[in-house]
Amino acid sequence: MMPAARECLLDAAFTALTRRSWAVVRMVDVAAAAGVSRQTLYNEFGSKDGLARALVRREADGYLAGVERALSAHGDARERLTAAAEWTTNVARGNPLVRALLTGCWSERLPAPTLAAVPSSSAVPAQRRADGPLPSPGDLLAGVRDRAVAAIAGPGAIPDATDLSRTCELAVRLAVSCVAVPPGEGGVAELIRGVITATQGPGTAPHQPGAAAPGANTARHGPIPASPGALAASSAPTPTAAGRSPR
Repeated sequence: MMPAARECLLDAAFTALTRRSWAVVRMVDVAAAAGVSRQTLYNEFGSKDGLARALVRREADGYLAGVERALSAHGDARERLTAAAEWTTNVARGNPLVRALLTGCWSERLPAPTLAAVPSSSAVPAQRRADGPLPSPGDLLAGVRDRAVAAIAGPGAIPDATDLSRTCELAVRLAVSCVAVPPGEGGVAELIRGVITATQGPGTAPHQPGAAAPGANTARHGPIPASPGALAASSAPTPTAAGRSPR
């Protein structure tokens, strides 16, 4: 089957999921909506569980691709992290599978494939990947954090990896908490900007590309907290939720 046809089937499955519980979604209806035979659907995904795994894998990949787009935007480190956080909350608000993957809270309406790999005899490379391990909330958090570190540090930069990675992880965790408990006025952007500014220490002006912030280590595109202690002081316990992961 051509990749485009596989995408059509996944689109049809996602549309069906937005209209009814996964438990009552029928393979024959998904095939009909995509304009293929039911046998073609089974040949591609193997079973309804295989279809569910492929759908979850695609949504996870799409979320991470969006994170990379947000991080590639121009601006300093604070704006890049803010863009990634806003993408996280926006996509989770509209996509129940991404929300479940991030928070680990899978409603009865959603498929709940095991995160562990399952035996796969599929001849379809994309399906063999879907039958492999699916990302947990922790896996997604680490993936976003690592992408943020790479985007902010830039090629050839040697930042204080501990401080930078902690700042990036704090931003991701704050964004995920906003998925579970939506923020008030100002949204997640104001929260992220405030926390990152706080990690630089009192009286430190927001870093601009090319200008070193007093008392702080800097990467090519933005600030790195002055010390792990400053970061810890700014990160009071925040309710966190993982989204879109199997029950």
